[in-house]
Amino acid sequence: MSQRMHIRVRGRVQGVSFRAYTQQVAASLGVRGYVRNLANGDVEIVAEGETQQLERLLAWARRGPPAAEVEEVQVERSEPTNAFRDFAIRY
Repeated sequence: MSQRMHIRVRGRVQGVSFRAYTQQVAASLGVRGYVRNLANGDVEIVAEGETQQLERLLAWARRGPPAAEVEEVQVERSEPTNAFRDFAIRY
């Protein structure tokens, strides 16, 4: 079953290669979408794919890369839009 996840990660998540690691993990899982830094210091992940792969990405986002300190993760699930061809870092 395919779905869309909008994930917002709070904590020390900018300046620790969170976006690069997210892109690698998402690509390895076959997930499409994007990751970007937000002005308030959060990281936003919008991802589409099979539920199992998205749950793996979410589990990874709850930990983040080695230098990150994830304090909170918010998740919204919805129907996929099929708007993405790959997983990109947005600036």
